[in-house]
Parts: sequence; C-alpha cells; structure tokens
Amino acid sequence: MKKFWNWKTIQNNKDEPSESVLFLNGTIAEESWFDDDVTPMIFKEELNQHQGDITVWINSPGGDCIAAAQIYNLLMEHKGNVTVKIDGIAASAASVIAMAGTTVLMSPVAMLMIHNPMTVAYGNTEEMQKAIEMLNEVKESIINAYELKTGLSRNKLSKLMDNETWMDARKAVELGFADSMVERQLTDLKPPNISTMYSESVLTNSLMEKLKKDWEKQTKPNNKQVSADSLLERLFLLKK
Repeated sequence: MKKFWNWKTIQNNKDEPSESVLFLNGTIAEESWFDDDVTPMIFKEELNQHQGDITVWINSPGGDCIAAAQIYNLLMEHKGNVTVKIDGIAASAASVIAMAGTTVLMSPVAMLMIHNPMTVAYGNTEEMQKAIEMLNEVKESIINAYELKTGLSRNKLSKLMDNETWMDARKAVELGFADSMVERQLTDLKPPNISTMYSESVLTNSLMEKLKKDWEKQTKPNNKQVSADSLLERLFLLKK
C-alpha cells in the first residue's frame, strides 16, 4: 500500500484544543482502490480517530476516481467542519475531494482543474460501449459534487469539464468552487516528497500499469475476472 495521505496534530496554543490536519499530497491512490477493501478501511479508521473540526490540505494532480469518491463521501459524513485548503493544485479527482469542504480556501497561487473522467479499456465493441457508458455515469456523479458546491447548472458544469477548465483562486471563487483565498501558512505545511505536477501522460501511464497488473492476474489460474458491471456497481461516487 502506497499512502498518499498523512495526519498531523497541531497545538497552536496550550489553552486551545489541538487541530487535526490531513495532508493529501501527490497522486490519489496511485495503487488503485478498485477491488481493494483494506486501504479505504485504513483511511476511514484514521479519519474516525480525529473528532471535531479538521483541516485538509490538498496538493494533488488527481488520480483514481473511485478513491476520490470514497474520500469525498467520508469527509462529507464527518461530524465536524471540514476546512479544505488548496495549497498548490487540486486537479481532476483531487478537485472532487475538495468539494467536500464545509469551507474551501485557495492559496493565491493555487490552481484548480476540472475535466472529463478518463480510463483505459480493452476488449470487443460491447466492452468498449460499457466503458463509454461507465465514463458517462462517472461524469454525471462528479457533476453532482460540483453542483452541490457551486450551485452552477449541470449544463454549465458539463461544458467546463468538456473544455478541461483551469482556474486560479479568483476564478474558482467567482464560479463557486472555492469560498475565498488564504495566504499559505508555512508552519502548517509539510512539503510532499513526490511530484504533484499534473500530467495526463503520467495518469495514463499509471492506468496502463494497472491494466497490465490486472491482465497478469486474469491470466493466472482460478483468478476471478472483474466485469464492467462490477465496476459500475462500485462507482458509488454520488449517485442518489
């Protein structure tokens, strides 16, 4: 398991309660959460150990949409205020996680990006059609999160995703993806030791590596294959 998150407890004043801070750095679930029940459970258990208000710092180019959906749901269900602070970049799946914040703040030099979901698929025409339908459903579920936060129309959000829209802090606030700007407090941050630069090729290569591993598993005797229907069933992003 490659953790892309870590927790830190900050005691600003001995007379005040400590602050629980969650850092999400780098690619979200570079090792996919699909068909993985252990990693999400670990994240949930760690989150449950932090009662009350929490702060979530995000500096991520995106990653696995299934993992992002589960993190979004867990943060939405957290009993306490969730203050999201985008330090560098919240792109793709990371932008979905950011929408779980009770308050979303962005550094003046931070960037937020939304686009259509991507995947890598193989098989016959029927399997390709299932992949297309799956991506359409994923897009609709992502729009649910953006709509709840911004109040923008679904048509407007869909067009923004079609155009792969990049937003600085001011634009994100104007469109409702963020509430305001905030200056970064260096004492609160722990620099990531991995690259957080968004790269479509990097994410695609990551998907290809997952695909290779899945294929190797499927060619082993007695291995259970995962159907597209099963994938759709696990994509409980935000559908109601």
